Amino acid sequence: MSSARNFQFKSVNYTGLGQGPRVIIMGATHGNEVCGTEAIKRVMAELDSGALRIAAGSVTFVPVVNPLAYAKNERNGDRNLNRNLFPKDEPQDFEDQVANWLCPLLAQHDVLLDLHSFNAAHGEPFVMVGPVDNDGELEPFKHAEKERALARRLGVRRFVTGWMAAYGGGVQRRMRGSAAELETVLRYGVGTTEYMRTTGGYALTLECGQHLDPKAPEVAYRAIVNTLAHLKLIEAPDPEPVPFDEMEALHMVAVYDKLDAADGFSRAWASFDPVIEGEQIGTRADGTPVVAEFGGRILFPDAKAGANSEWYYLTRPNPAFGRG
Repeated sequence: MSSARNFQFKSVNYTGLGQGPRVIIMGATHGNEVCGTEAIKRVMAELDSGALRIAAGSVTFVPVVNPLAYAKNERNGDRNLNRNLFPKDEPQDFEDQVANWLCPLLAQHDVLLDLHSFNAAHGEPFVMVGPVDNDGELEPFKHAEKERALARRLGVRRFVTGWMAAYGGGVQRRMRGSAAELETVLRYGVGTTEYMRTTGGYALTLECGQHLDPKAPEVAYRAIVNTLAHLKLIEAPDPEPVPFDEMEALHMVAVYDKLDAADGFSRAWASFDPVIEGEQIGTRADGTPVVAEFGGRILFPDAKAGANSEWYYLTRPNPAFGRG
């Protein structure tokens, strides 16, 4: 931890003369996901040169959310910042220190765009979107219409919903303790966008492509400019939303755990690979086949997962996305 104490946090704010929303745009929440950092630096250079101008509202850029992970060029510093993201009275690791700076900053804003990339060898960009409006206990929300309108203008065609509900279902299945213990573990599922929604704002995570894909920084840049235009921070036409017939919307239905470290996949799965009902996905350590309970697409398969932890998710098509 001694080296971690040498880091500092940086955010840069641009405020226009007119009234408008307070937007925050972030890169390198995970330290080896740098497309957002590159895109943010590009937009800041255009704002500084006068090529772009914030006319209304304000935008705060955080080029590097997790400087320790960024310096290591690894996903995490001490742990995954995008889990259990809450202020801590007694910070235990570097990511707790980040949270104590970042969470109050998020709470000062109305809209978050968090720019990420993924490890899979192939795959197109996608955006993680929050729940429909609801007053439930798990993830109450009241800005679904605005959030989804922005999601459709980021420049991607693939949308994924249902993270907290699927994650929570997995937690409940593996929990044996009290309701208080369940709530504690459910908090582990809260990352940047989930925390932002608890403050009354709305938020999107954009996965811009594979970590080293040279096109990923361009995806991130276009998403930033489209966000500023859609929210009227810059004087530019509102970007056209992706047409409904070009969208692929998926809902995370269930998470499946590794029960034993020796559980293994039947092949090298990648996120969004299609599966059909009954298709073999893997094999348990005792030889029992693991098959798909329904047809859809696999998401976040983790061949290196440990015992009693998330192994993969299954998604179903979500044709109602954006229309409701």
